[in-house]
Amino acid sequence: MRGAVAHVGNIVVQPFTGLVVNYARDQGAATIIRGLRSSPDFEYESQMFFMNRRLEPEVDMVALMSDQAHTFISSSLLKEVARLGGEISGMVPPNVVGALREKFGSPVK
Repeated sequence: MRGAVAHVGNIVVQPFTGLVVNYARDQGAATIIRGLRSSPDFEYESQMFFMNRRLEPEVDMVALMSDQAHTFISSSLLKEVARLGGEISGMVPPNVVGALREKFGSPVK
């Protein structure tokens, strides 16, 4: 993730444990931004929104729809395609292609 956003100056990637809403509050964040690909994502995220609102009313959540070209992409599907040597370079950042090449061997394109 750090490699994918390294060119953007105002993004910080930090690992954490626990609830994201608690992490957001502890960091002084006012908003959590989430991405949606399809209607199942919307169902899950709406449940997450209401639970987070109950746990920490001061932290808002905003959901953004992905580009239609990416609605079918999931990490498990990408890893499977990469493992079998399929072309993934147009679907992930170059550093992810490199990491998957390293993990699965050179067939990843």
